[in-house]
Amino acid sequence: MIIKRLKDIQMMTSGEGLEKQYENLLVKGVSIDSRTVKKGNLFIPIVRIKDGHNYVREAIKNGAIASLWDKSHSNPPEDIPLIFVDNTLLALQSLASSYRKQLPIKVIGITGSNGKTTTKDMVNSIVSTSYKVHKTKGNFNSQIGLPLTILEVSKDDEVVVLEMGMSERGQIERLSKIAQPDIAIITMIGLSHIAELGSREEIANAKLEIITGLKDNGLLIYNGDEPLLQKVEISNSNRFIRFITFGEGKENNLYPCSVNIDSEEIRLRINHKDSPTYTIQLMGKHNVYNALASIAVGKQLGIRDDNIIKGLSELTTTEMRMQKIHSSKGFTIINDAWNASPNSVQAAIETFQELMNYNKKYLVLGDMLELGENEVEYHREIANYINPNKIDYLFTYGPLSEILSKEAMKYLGNQRVKSFTDKDKIVNKILSLAKSNDIVLVKGSRGMALEEIVNKLL
Repeated sequence: MIIKRLKDIQMMTSGEGLEKQYENLLVKGVSIDSRTVKKGNLFIPIVRIKDGHNYVREAIKNGAIASLWDKSHSNPPEDIPLIFVDNTLLALQSLASSYRKQLPIKVIGITGSNGKTTTKDMVNSIVSTSYKVHKTKGNFNSQIGLPLTILEVSKDDEVVVLEMGMSERGQIERLSKIAQPDIAIITMIGLSHIAELGSREEIANAKLEIITGLKDNGLLIYNGDEPLLQKVEISNSNRFIRFITFGEGKENNLYPCSVNIDSEEIRLRINHKDSPTYTIQLMGKHNVYNALASIAVGKQLGIRDDNIIKGLSELTTTEMRMQKIHSSKGFTIINDAWNASPNSVQAAIETFQELMNYNKKYLVLGDMLELGENEVEYHREIANYINPNKIDYLFTYGPLSEILSKEAMKYLGNQRVKSFTDKDKIVNKILSLAKSNDIVLVKGSRGMALEEIVNKLL
């Protein structure tokens, strides 16, 4: 974690007003939450739904050694070490950016419409076989989360793996400039945030912002099967950036020569001479893409094939991403409730349908949010991916998913499809039907909180 004297923190945040008597106090880490602040932390009061400035005294009481303070806020406490800044969020980002420049580390930045977190987990697992790695925890990939992640990096870390999320143009650019990645990855371009950005072209442009902070002689690893990304090398010909493409197409630098996927794992070989077989304990063809990008990172960092194999075989993924759980009732649950977009729902359904050795399959889908003016059509189209010979029941939750239910009745019939407005009723319905060796897939947007269904099925 960052360990600096307050006078250095003031300089790194472009702050002012720190009283001389406090200049040599030693900060050990930062916090934005007064409830979880640790002894020696610098408290940074962010203004969100609640105003962090109202909790500065509580943070100090709980162990913080000092706090930032937004100049526009009145009545700053006079008996606490304070650094005054123009904007506490920008000061947090400036502090992280300055700290990153002082660290002799390799930074790997990952963005994309889907697959960011799984790719982050794969990269971390591979690189950790050969380096000391610090990675984004959970989904800490925002304008606040990424700076906090950087500020947790220790002087012993050698590689930092950062996930970069966004909801509007300009956010990936800011994160990239803070992180200054040596290697950047774009997993894929989908439909997430199309309501804000308007088109897949604009989504691609937003993801390509990751190049803005990429170091000279840095490497961009991107999905070469995506036409919207194929312009990147031409448009950045004036910069000294290297490129590696991955995908199914043989025109890519990295593509699979053989792929075998079953209900427990993926086995693949790549187009490199004497390629070994890489085994990943995950389901789904989409994870082949994530694995290719991760293998490319490993090879760029000089990691031996036996360690890449080891890293992928020992992969531990973040919760609620195609997470397989065994219920005490005897059936299996796949918890993919972290988020949903048309691309990820299609991939999840196709993966689920190909699972073997289960008696009955229950598909639980919630609304896909933030899809803009075409949201109704996107939900209706999902029904086209449901194979009535491979899905036994479809249960939906939410008003948009009710549209999906009505469309799916054409394929599954009225008896096998039901739309709900109460999660408990979905739980009770599944519990009344599901037997040992059945399997349930639960997927929906973050705002639908479908993990509540999963928890009650356990």
